[in-house]
Amino acid sequence: MRRRILVAASAAAVTLALAGCSSDVSGVAEPAGQAGAALPGSSGSGTGGASDEGAVTGRIEAPLGTLLLTPEAFPARYEALVLPDNAVEQATADLDGIPAGASVDPAGCKPPPQAFGPDSTALIVGTDNAARATISVELARVDRTLDVRESELAECPEVTTTLNGATATVTTTVLPAPPLNADDTMALRQTVTSGNADQTVTQSMLRLVAQVDDVRISATHMSFGDEAPDSAALDQLFTEAVQKVKAAQ
Repeated sequence: MRRRILVAASAAAVTLALAGCSSDVSGVAEPAGQAGAALPGSSGSGTGGASDEGAVTGRIEAPLGTLLLTPEAFPARYEALVLPDNAVEQATADLDGIPAGASVDPAGCKPPPQAFGPDSTALIVGTDNAARATISVELARVDRTLDVRESELAECPEVTTTLNGATATVTTTVLPAPPLNADDTMALRQTVTSGNADQTVTQSMLRLVAQVDDVRISATHMSFGDEAPDSAALDQLFTEAVQKVKAAQ
C-alpha cells in the first residue's frame, strides 16, 4: 500500500473541544471486529503468526506515555494537555465520530474494539479557543497494519449512528497519503452531521495517520466553524509525533 488528533485545565475545555458548534470531523467508521488497538492480553505482533495477513510483526517496547508529544510541542495559541487515563476513552469516541454504545448503519461499520490504559492509548489535546478548534495527537497499540484500516474505511464512506434517539451521519473521504518515513500513512477528511432541518450541527475533521510497528499515530484537527483547518500546525505536530515514535524503534 501507500507509505505512508482536554481535559483542559477544566472539563469545560473538553466540552468546547469535543462537542460543540459546527464544521468537519475525523471520525472514522470501521467494520466491527477488525483492525484497531490491541486488546488487553494481546501482543503488538498479533496472534496469527506469519499466516495472519495484515498482522503487525514488530513492536516498540517504549511505553506510549514516553512517546507522546508534550504540551510544549504545540504552537502557543493551542492550550495543550495530556489527557488522564479516565478521559481518553470518551475523547477517542468523540474523535471517531461514533459514540460508545451507538448503533450504526451499515451494521458492519462499528469501530473495532480498542484497549485503554497507560500503555494502550495515549492522547494529548490542544485547544485554540479563539478559533473553536482542537488538534489531538493519539498513540495507540494496534495488532493490524494500516492498510487493513484503510480498506475498512473504503467500505464505510457514510455511516448513520443512533444513540438515545439522536442520529448523526459520519462521512469519510480518504485523501492522498502524506509522504513520511513510517511503515504506512493515510489521510482522511470527515464530517459528522447531526440535528434536523431546522438546526444542523457539523463537526469537521482532518486526520493524518501513520504506523510504526505496533504504534499507530493519529493527528486530528477538529473545528466547528467555517474556517479552513490549520494544516500547517497539524502537519508540524504529526511529523514530530511520528519522528518521536520512529526514534524509539
